[in-house]
Amino acid sequence: MLEIYNACKTFHKGTVNERRALDNVNLTLEKGEFVTVIGGNGAGKSTLLNAVCGAWRLDSGKIVLDGSDITNMPDYKRARFLGRVFQDPMMGTAPDMEIAENLAIALRRGKTRSLAWGMKKEEKQEYRKLLSTLELGLEDRLTTKAGLLSGGQRQALTLLMATLNSPRLLLLDEHTAALDPKTAAKVLDITDKVVEEKRLTTIMITHNMKDALNHGNRLVMMNEGKIIADVRGEEKRRLTVDDLMQMFSQSGTVSDRAVLA
Repeated sequence: MLEIYNACKTFHKGTVNERRALDNVNLTLEKGEFVTVIGGNGAGKSTLLNAVCGAWRLDSGKIVLDGSDITNMPDYKRARFLGRVFQDPMMGTAPDMEIAENLAIALRRGKTRSLAWGMKKEEKQEYRKLLSTLELGLEDRLTTKAGLLSGGQRQALTLLMATLNSPRLLLLDEHTAALDPKTAAKVLDITDKVVEEKRLTTIMITHNMKDALNHGNRLVMMNEGKIIADVRGEEKRRLTVDDLMQMFSQSGTVSDRAVLA
């Protein structure tokens, strides 16, 4: 589903602040894989995600999604077949619009618009069914403005919006980092359920080692713009937090910045 070849990205090139965020990264995801990406600050995790979604253009390398080269495709065109949930709960929804209106926008993303009546009764009933699966009581609050929801509720709604059209690739950019532990666990449970039911190919970035171990079927560790570990299947299931710390130690770059929660 996703192929990344020799991806390179350097920020502030030619200055004292020059930093190579991606250093010849190669990564292939099969359809339906759920990959957690972990690493310290500045490891290149978010840069990798931003390169895939088109927010950052690569200096060199290639990105292929479902057989199509999207390396030079604008981000707004990629949005038709990518779903993304951001770290900040405020970024995924339109706060001044109702829950139902937010879902309606998500449903129509990438589709040809018409002059037909915007939202029919049957559509609202479908939204109620979808929201009830979150088990957050949002199915009874369709007319509530999204900005009045809690952070966890907004992230759950954003996740639902991002997966409404079953995107080819779902990108989760530390989507529970801004939530309290209890709410984060709930959103992660919802994430697992949605990804499994829709069989979505997914990349989830996290700083939390336990979350990286407990979710997904593959784990990728990054450091200084490179992939330093790639573990899947039974090998991943046997991993412990101590094992991850050992991997980091063996990379020879452990510092305060590399300590993971």
